[in-house]
Amino acid sequence: MNHTVKKFFPFVLVGVISGATTFGAIHYTQSQKENADFNYFQPKNQSSHFAGINTTAVGNDFVKAAKIAVPAVVTIKRYSDATPRQRMQDQDIFDWFFNDRMRGNNPNMQMQKPKNAPDGMGSGVIVSPDGYIITNNHVIQGATKLEVVLSNKKVYIAKKIGTDPNTDVALLKIEEKGLPYLNFGNSDNVEIGQWAIAVGNPMGLNSTVTAGIISAKARNINLLGQNAAAKNPVESFIQTDAAINPGNSGGALVDTEGNLIGINAAISSNTGYYEGYGFAIPSNLARKIVEDIKKYGIVQRGYLGISLVDLSQEEQVDKYNQEFKTQYKSGKGILISSIADNSGAKDAGLKVGDIITKVDDTPINNQAVLMGVIGEKRQGDKVLITYIRKGVTETTMVTLKDQNGSTSFRSKADLTMGEKLGADFSAIDQKVKVYYGIENGVIAKNVTADGLLASINVSENNIIFEINNKPVNSEADIEKILKGYKGTVSVKYLDDNGRITSRGFTMP
Repeated sequence: MNHTVKKFFPFVLVGVISGATTFGAIHYTQSQKENADFNYFQPKNQSSHFAGINTTAVGNDFVKAAKIAVPAVVTIKRYSDATPRQRMQDQDIFDWFFNDRMRGNNPNMQMQKPKNAPDGMGSGVIVSPDGYIITNNHVIQGATKLEVVLSNKKVYIAKKIGTDPNTDVALLKIEEKGLPYLNFGNSDNVEIGQWAIAVGNPMGLNSTVTAGIISAKARNINLLGQNAAAKNPVESFIQTDAAINPGNSGGALVDTEGNLIGINAAISSNTGYYEGYGFAIPSNLARKIVEDIKKYGIVQRGYLGISLVDLSQEEQVDKYNQEFKTQYKSGKGILISSIADNSGAKDAGLKVGDIITKVDDTPINNQAVLMGVIGEKRQGDKVLITYIRKGVTETTMVTLKDQNGSTSFRSKADLTMGEKLGADFSAIDQKVKVYYGIENGVIAKNVTADGLLASINVSENNIIFEINNKPVNSEADIEKILKGYKGTVSVKYLDDNGRITSRGFTMP
């Protein structure tokens, strides 16, 4: 499949965790108590060798890794109340890469499911003995019930702890103890050409193990950005040629020692089935996301606060040169095209025209590498930026901030009402009100697929005109009605066909 080259990235809005959750030379300077919390997913007491080809596996003997990984990889069955028409409408860009929904003989059509049957299946990885499971957000998106089946066929109902559409990561929990689980390996140390093993449940074939090599690192395939739920996508995939197919989503990519080095997320294919190109979320990034979700309920994200041109993309460079009458040459590095006020980059003295070549000890050859490195950081983390200005190489220390220009961590209580509901809101003019015969209303924009409004089928551009029987004309009105409110929320809105619809949800 041809991938569209991203043009200009409005901001390197890539997140977060460093610290005890990052396996590099960079250490997060929080208290020992907080570090202990971030290190919840502790490794087993075993000898581990991250990265590098293990000589015992050169003869294609992957038995050890399979024995470790298979018991820790689960099947996830997604149930929802969506109608066949809604499920068709729910199909998104992931279906072109990794369709984990139930299908009939025609892979391009989503058939009507039998009653009480799941409408989607994928995989997941147990990452702690007390039942935490990591999977893809798109595997569980829209679920009203999630069923987890272990390799020993035991069945559990899972609780959704949290999701992050920006990285396509989700964290679930089942109530059990003493479960087999996988250690997080250090994906930063993974090398191109080393063996990799994919474990999952492709096309209903439980506990399938396939092997291949790491084909590339820091791949940006412009996938997450085409998912409406991902406002600030972070793509820095590990590419592998281990055979993976629909149903592998959320499964494990492990090294020859059985350490988790990635979460399988997508395939690039013209048919929807394996054609040699699989992509996995690096384990360092995945671990950071689930640590945040577990501790805070939301993901903490650090930002440089820059717009950029990826100098490795000749098309981007040519377009920028034409627009701004410059003469930059394509190659390695990231050109800063603008800097946000009150950002870490601004505070550190970076300027438009600077070319970033390294973050800490990592060479920044392209945008995907930068996304991956910053994606492992939180607001408040410090990174050493090496850059070229007017032909001279310089360095500066940047303190990352969140989108609001703060270095403080946030919790669910700090979310705006729009973030809590999963949408932005804009006013409507009088002509629209007259057309629909209403006196009030706001248009729902950027509706997130896993938000509270989406759970009651509010979709993009629907008009909400009453909440709890009170008129709304702005986000401030919604904030006033729901601030501090607990319990059932009633919402009246115009659906896609302009029909007045009344639905409700429970405000957590």
